[in-house]
Amino acid sequence: MKKNSLKHIVLAGTLLLVAAPHVLRSEVVDRVVAVVGNDAIFQSDINRRAAMLRAQYPDLAKEQSVPRNILQGMVEQKLLVTKARLDSVTVESAQVDATTLERLRQIVARFPTKQAMERQLGMTLPALRESIREELTNQQLADKLRRKKTALASVTYDEVMAFYRDNRGQIAPADEQVSVSQIIKYAAVTPESRKEAAAVMQSIQQELQAGADFGELARKYSQDPGSATSGGDLGFVRKGQLVARFEQVAFALKEGEVSEVVETRYGLHLIQMLNRDDNSIHVRHILRRMERSTDDFKEANSTLASAYESVVSGKESFADAAKRLSDDDVSAARGGQLVAAGASRQTVPLNKLFPQMRSLLGALKVGDVSRPQLIEPPQGEPFYAIFKLNERIPAHPVDPQKDYSVVEELALDAKKEQLFSEWMESLYKEVYVHRVNM
Repeated sequence: MKKNSLKHIVLAGTLLLVAAPHVLRSEVVDRVVAVVGNDAIFQSDINRRAAMLRAQYPDLAKEQSVPRNILQGMVEQKLLVTKARLDSVTVESAQVDATTLERLRQIVARFPTKQAMERQLGMTLPALRESIREELTNQQLADKLRRKKTALASVTYDEVMAFYRDNRGQIAPADEQVSVSQIIKYAAVTPESRKEAAAVMQSIQQELQAGADFGELARKYSQDPGSATSGGDLGFVRKGQLVARFEQVAFALKEGEVSEVVETRYGLHLIQMLNRDDNSIHVRHILRRMERSTDDFKEANSTLASAYESVVSGKESFADAAKRLSDDDVSAARGGQLVAAGASRQTVPLNKLFPQMRSLLGALKVGDVSRPQLIEPPQGEPFYAIFKLNERIPAHPVDPQKDYSVVEELALDAKKEQLFSEWMESLYKEVYVHRVNM
């Protein structure tokens, strides 16, 4: 289902600096165009963001509504920030600082010198840093309030069907889906690599005990490419989205507490609980990877070859073999069933899988089990695996009965948006807002 692209585009702020630094200077006679609580919004704010948007999205150049939509987006964000202050809602400063630093680095890298950047942007480096930090803080406060206000939203069967009737013409066709089960085996970790990773973790623990900042240590030591630059921040996660051992330890932590060293198939971790939000937790971690012995891939291949023969001969079900052998404890607990992260459906869009997986599954018929193959994902370590294709669903128009969970997710998203919009309207009665004609 398509969203109002202009509305969502104009909510971007300082973060677009990376995309269009050359358009930020604007010589205007400034004036206040709106007041929200104790905060003012200036004409220069609107002009700057409009210039950035039009540089990144040329098609918006003719849109007369751009300034008005930018103002509305800024008013809504400041409303949320004001409400957050009133409710004593806070965000993790370490996470904001880490992201600010990364954004600042990206911007600086686009200019030949610091002086050239300051001249082009019309602000000093410290002022730019503070501007980015303020914008990120405001965005995270707004996001946190949105999650809190919509966390308990749910939809009934009747609501789902009503949503489908009202929006069927706008719902995009369902992509080709597959239901897949897997058994995967990694090579064994070398003793030398385990010893080295453990020594680094011990050193990190000593630095933490001496008062070092967890986020800074993550940036310095963590080998997780997806989170290291953000101080190890993994954001908010729900149960079932993390590997079992990591999740078990993380959910047991108290706010601010740091775990002992935890081992998963990814390596050794130190985990810090930042805060909880309803049924999810906000954590960050430091990861040290451990090298695996390529010689042991032979053992992994041999183990899966035996499992393949056992399954295709009928001696053992694929599900039982997965529970007994698979190194992926999340799918193993479901008998090998692969489920997309954060999804409730037991099918995954074929186009969301990486090319090697798409090719392998494309050659299977429903019910087929693949022979052991070395899988080399774009991210993460290689492993041997066998797969079973349980079901293949071609691309098709969404049907509310066959694709109920798809429609349910869309209906729930729409209800959350409605609840949030209604709550936003109530804020206008609680917080002072005054607009001046633009």
